[in-house]
Amino acid sequence: MDFTQGTLEEKHGRAKKMMLWFGIISLIMSFAGWTSAFVVSSSRPDWLKEFQLPNAFIISTVIIMISSISFILAKNALKSNNRKMTMLWLVVTLILGFLFINYQFVGFQNIIDMGYNFTGPTSNVTMSYIYLIAIVHILHVIVGLICLLVVIYNHFKQKYTPTKMLGFELAATFWHFIDILWVYLFLFLYFIR
Repeated sequence: MDFTQGTLEEKHGRAKKMMLWFGIISLIMSFAGWTSAFVVSSSRPDWLKEFQLPNAFIISTVIIMISSISFILAKNALKSNNRKMTMLWLVVTLILGFLFINYQFVGFQNIIDMGYNFTGPTSNVTMSYIYLIAIVHILHVIVGLICLLVVIYNHFKQKYTPTKMLGFELAATFWHFIDILWVYLFLFLYFIR
């Protein structure tokens, strides 16, 4: 494919998609570094090997997976030019995003209730890694929610059509990425000791 061909709008669209993918690749590398450090640190004598993630993290994982489905349904509705259903599925995705964050904090509270804090005398290196990985991911979910709010606003202003949906597609790509990333992180934290 020749990236120099096409209209100026097509070139801008390809450039924006490429920038998003560069950002996604850098995030993958960052989380790969943290999960690698987690594995290396697991040989420490003070590492918790018997710790089980609270059920709130399982619930949040299911919620974020459903949010990806609702975003796909929103995109399909937009492609069918069904503005009402597009808005409904976008709002459902937004609500699920907030529910995901809520259950993440419920999980953190469960960890604190077990006696493990992020820092201080009751902290543990294992828990510090879990807090760090989950909180950095939550920050990216918040970015995804901001993108989703922009998409909802632009959809309300009728800026998207079945043939013109670049911003919508960029937000959807990022949202699906952070969803897949969390599923990976959850499975990693759940099974790697």
